[in-house]
Amino acid sequence: VTRAKHAEMVRFGKHGQIRRPSLDARLHMDTQDAWHWPLRHIQSDQLSPDTAQTDGMSRYEAISGRLSGSEKIWLGRTHVAGGVRSANHHHGESETGIYVISGHPVFVFADGDEERRIEASPGDFVFVPPFTAHREENPVPEEEAVVLIARSTQEAIVVNLESLFGH
Repeated sequence: VTRAKHAEMVRFGKHGQIRRPSLDARLHMDTQDAWHWPLRHIQSDQLSPDTAQTDGMSRYEAISGRLSGSEKIWLGRTHVAGGVRSANHHHGESETGIYVISGHPVFVFADGDEERRIEASPGDFVFVPPFTAHREENPVPEEEAVVLIARSTQEAIVVNLESLFGH
């Protein structure tokens, strides 16, 4: 398959959605073309709020199958306003990596019968294991907390809960 034909097979749809060539089309590409998929640039104003949400925070989808054609990762940004805390939730089977861009978010989770708190600062990373109930808090009233979220599943799984303790 020529480079022109390859470009023709990758069609961009509504809202910047990308459709990758079918498996059959990929099998018929020569090796060089199979190694030269186009990069996707998602500008900050192109993030989509059309993703799973939790009260007290706003999630924005950036890299996903729907928006960029990714097959194995989901990447987005979350905002928690000053003085606000999110509802309790978990992300199902998905592992979640968090990078703090700005603000001083606090990540709260259950450890036995007690709540544990991780106080984070810009540049810090937080790992959330699958099915781990948690919430985000922003104790600083005058600043928004913004984090980058990477998930190991294609879908942005969010299961909202009444309690961190499951009862």
